Amino acid sequence: MGLVPATPTLQNYPAGWQANPPGFGAFLRNSLIVCVGAVIGNVVSCTMAAYAFARLRFPLRAVFFAAMLATVMLPSQVTMIPQYTIFTALGWVNTYLPLIVPKLLATDAFFVFLLVQFIRGLPIELDEAAEIDGCGYFGVFWRIIVPLTGPALATTAVFTFIWTYEDFMGPLIYLSDVSTYTVPLGLRMFVNSMGQSSYGQLFAMSVVTLLPVFIVFLVLQKRLVEGIATTGLKG
Repeated sequence: MGLVPATPTLQNYPAGWQANPPGFGAFLRNSLIVCVGAVIGNVVSCTMAAYAFARLRFPLRAVFFAAMLATVMLPSQVTMIPQYTIFTALGWVNTYLPLIVPKLLATDAFFVFLLVQFIRGLPIELDEAAEIDGCGYFGVFWRIIVPLTGPALATTAVFTFIWTYEDFMGPLIYLSDVSTYTVPLGLRMFVNSMGQSSYGQLFAMSVVTLLPVFIVFLVLQKRLVEGIATTGLKG
């Protein structure tokens, strides 16, 4: 047996797509549902939190910002059991809520920090001009900050999509029904520790799994590079 197969075949693609009911198409759909919810939640909540830290003045702002940054150094294993206990009490286990709802609360400090640095690089005179024209805090946020933070928002969206799409531990903990499995759990089903593993189908579906990530990166590549290159620079 060598690295290059003696008789190449594409049969593993249709076989892998139909294997492990409800089929790999359902796993892709489930992953996209979770990813869309996570992306929307992170983009909206992290942008609002970043605007508050970067532009608003309120008591203990520096303390809260430092506490938020400290959570970046907190291993996810530390909060795994408390989170599972909370979600079990809420009856959210075996649903997508534990994978999506935390994203609506700006729990990803990395993206908040990234957006704070980007917003701080925007001229404060733009906010002051908008306030003179009658805009309040929300008006400044929606009309000035959001349009100008497009590159940083694209960076947040792309990384959130990739990290959520590739997440294995979260779905493994909270999803027990095969019909709700995401792509990583679907790929694991091709490997059977008690019997014969379908490595051909596994590798074929792994190639299919790469397509959504490739498409998202291809579409947002320009904005992603711009967001990474300009984040933290002062205007």
